[in-house]
Amino acid sequence: MTDTTARDAGASVPASPSGIRLHDVTVRYPNGTLGLRGVSLEIGAGEMVAVVGLSGSGKSTLIRTINGLVPVTSGALEVGGVRVDTARGRELRRLRGDIGMVFQGFNLAGRTSVLNNVLVGRLAHTPVWRTLLGVYRSEDRRLAFEALDRVGMLPRVWDRAAALSGGQQQRVAIARALAQQPRIVLADEPVASLDPPTAHGVMKDLQRINTELGITVLVNLHLLDLARTYGVRLIGMRAGEVVYDGSAADASDADFAGIYGRSLTAEDRLDA
Repeated sequence: MTDTTARDAGASVPASPSGIRLHDVTVRYPNGTLGLRGVSLEIGAGEMVAVVGLSGSGKSTLIRTINGLVPVTSGALEVGGVRVDTARGRELRRLRGDIGMVFQGFNLAGRTSVLNNVLVGRLAHTPVWRTLLGVYRSEDRRLAFEALDRVGMLPRVWDRAAALSGGQQQRVAIARALAQQPRIVLADEPVASLDPPTAHGVMKDLQRINTELGITVLVNLHLLDLARTYGVRLIGMRAGEVVYDGSAADASDADFAGIYGRSLTAEDRLDA
């Protein structure tokens, strides 16, 4: 059985992680704003990477470009050896199916159950008729239960998503991404609206996904203590360019000040 067939059959063994390669990638929005300026990066399969920078630095554009949500203006972008910048139609949908997304705003359907929200992660592997009728395979439901258990949300499986706290909703969003059996998880400011203890809990979930499942994880952050604690590699973005690329643990306050283009404040640290 091939890897793809095993995943479609509901195998609980995660797929091999994917690497990411950007070569001289520029993104220019329709209004003329440059989101990325000639970015070249290689992220190895299974890496845990924290991307830091102020609002407008390009870190959100980077993540959304990797997922094909924002088109590349020039340059080349590969995920798992497959070109994203030239992918269209079915090929682009398949690539997105390999990439789990976690957003700051959770993006859950509040009126339906936690389980139904997590099953959305199986859409790329589910026939259209099953999606329209809401008739998921038992294997898909098992994967959803496993994903919820991994983030400690299995006891809330039948609750409406709107009844959950912000931190609980974010954990459900992570479970939804895991249900895809992704090769990469991209998290765009996943803790920006959470209190410190909850933020640490969510970051630990993402860290375990990386260490226990071997999935490549990129997480956008603006808080330096979280980046140092949970990132292995740190990428600093400023004005659409990479201005730092190195060990997260070794990044100094001076390095962060260079990334932010200003002196650091208490607001740059979650636990200040």
